[in-house]
Amino acid sequence: MEETNNLPVLSAEELRVLGSLLEKSKTTPEYYPMTLNGLQTACNQKTSRKPVVSYDENTIIGALDTLRKRGLISTVVGGGSRVTKYKHNLAMQYPLIPQELAALCLLILRGPLTPGEINSNAGRLFNFESIDEVQDVLNRLQEQDPPFVKQLTKRPGQKEIRYVHLLGDINEEDYENLSSGSDNSSSGRVQELEERVSILEEQLATLKREFDNLMEQLS
Repeated sequence: MEETNNLPVLSAEELRVLGSLLEKSKTTPEYYPMTLNGLQTACNQKTSRKPVVSYDENTIIGALDTLRKRGLISTVVGGGSRVTKYKHNLAMQYPLIPQELAALCLLILRGPLTPGEINSNAGRLFNFESIDEVQDVLNRLQEQDPPFVKQLTKRPGQKEIRYVHLLGDINEEDYENLSSGSDNSSSGRVQELEERVSILEEQLATLKREFDNLMEQLS
């Protein structure tokens, strides 16, 4: 896809994969870099994602391939594991600090947000001290060359300004019927359960590989 002002214009699938890698690098660092299976689970979460998707393995692989060609992700093999794992290189490609990465991650995974919504949903990504700090981060991201975010024009009835990332095409209307508030306690618990399932899947896959290796040695 065409790139403008040195920023990549990513597809929806590429954005979801990149955003998931950004998120899990902070929320589940013990299972990062991520396997293909763990990444697919992360992309298809039903909480903290707008819109909710159901990508198959081939879709994830295709997005990973194009992101790797752009230099935005890299693969890792080693540490006693034969399974390929993936990590993002966004902070290596661009001079972004942790709080800027956190704000971008939320905008990538959730669509247009206000500073207050970023502050309330940051969670384990970054501990913002106040909405003012979030606003300062957004201002820096907007003033960089090239800019990473922009303000959206207020619509009738909207009190606060929303921001959107500039790493891909965003159709604001796609998010109009989706609640943009923070997760309630129920959806928060669902997300926690999904992350636990993802971790258990990783552990099971590791045990299976170790068992297969042991059987090979014995035979």
